[in-house]
Amino acid sequence: MQNAIKQAMGICKTLCRNGVDAYVVNAPLQEHLLEKAETVAVDLACDPDVETLTKLVPNAVASPGSPWMATLSEKDKDGDTQFLFRFYPMETADAAHPELSLLRLTPTMRDMLNPEERLRMRLTSMGHIDDAGPYAGFEEVKSGAIRIAGLPDETLRHNYLLAVRALRFAANFELPIEPNSWLAILRASSRVLDYVAARDIMDEWRKVPAESIHRFVELLSEAHLLQGLIPEVAALSQIRQRRNEEGGEETVFRHTLDCVRLYPEEEFHHDWLGTMATLFHDVGKLYTGEHFDGQWNFYQHHLVGAKVTRKILRRLHFASEDIDLLCHLVSNHMRFHFMLTDRGIRRFMALGEHKRLIAMARADIKARNASNTSFNHNMKYLDRAGTPEQMLEPLLNGNEIMEETNLPQGRLVGLTRAALLEAQKAGVISDREAAKAFVREYARNNME
Repeated sequence: MQNAIKQAMGICKTLCRNGVDAYVVNAPLQEHLLEKAETVAVDLACDPDVETLTKLVPNAVASPGSPWMATLSEKDKDGDTQFLFRFYPMETADAAHPELSLLRLTPTMRDMLNPEERLRMRLTSMGHIDDAGPYAGFEEVKSGAIRIAGLPDETLRHNYLLAVRALRFAANFELPIEPNSWLAILRASSRVLDYVAARDIMDEWRKVPAESIHRFVELLSEAHLLQGLIPEVAALSQIRQRRNEEGGEETVFRHTLDCVRLYPEEEFHHDWLGTMATLFHDVGKLYTGEHFDGQWNFYQHHLVGAKVTRKILRRLHFASEDIDLLCHLVSNHMRFHFMLTDRGIRRFMALGEHKRLIAMARADIKARNASNTSFNHNMKYLDRAGTPEQMLEPLLNGNEIMEETNLPQGRLVGLTRAALLEAQKAGVISDREAAKAFVREYARNNME
């Protein structure tokens, strides 16, 4: 059977070398049909008229009154027909629909399909096909790839949501998408955005686990669906930033995907909302980016990004409580990047969701391969956050001690400050007035 297909391809090459277009119609399907056919016949499509075709292929015979315009018989040594080739005309009108320029199914091929195969391949005039089950519209994954059932283009026309579902399966199962299915998804990308509701797309997205979201978003971008669904995130692929202190540049979109991949670790393996917040954490850079003196700057991108995220999530029909959570995480995701004092740590923990914010900072640092000095410092200070503040810092700072005691700047001020902190820890001092009296008395005794 393969020899018939190969010989048909040879005929097409001969025609092409003579300046006309020709191709074998849907070779994979024909190969499947030939396995059970009694007569080995292959359908070709070409653009010359019958007169021109018979000149280029002298043994071709015109077939007036047939769907095809000519046939060519290849006979064996006994004179019996071994292969039959049917030549169908191509659609060459300039005003024709683009997809009609490529014939995918001929009447003879259709007639060889039984009703069950026609239904499976969506070759039916029925307005609705009642498919049940989560994998309806897909072949089994025995081949190790996600494959849309039947003729992928025809199947998608019955339900364009299958394109998004194929991307979800590919991300969840870590499998490639079969090439013809992938091409069908690319061809249908604009129709997916036209006909599939954002709410339905998000229902599919919510079935993607946190660990696979980075791959799903990457596939959405490659299929040109992200550009229509969340253009604010897709546009980050055209914005560059410095990767770390050692130099080098990367796109903000690539960095975002790396962060989304690294966030679901340790206790955040199933944190879908936290992973989504990581997807939007740098979206504000689209609106705040500026290049000055050879450096990229994105001042206040976290605050701007939170406002943009709110707009996006409303468009995607997120629940109001989820919108508030994600915007909170985006707005505060930079807090843990700075080396915080004890007071700064307390304020950070008072924000709420501090564990998620720490995980976002960790993913950001890992994605950049940046220095983690500030991160490690802050993690150590977290252990002190449960200690009462009066046990960590004196109630009066150095300037206030000098003002109360009239001491000059020097060693005695430091000793007074240390003594005040020890008194606080012992419970002797509990307010500022008592602290002022203590430092005056301590300074007077030590000056004598």
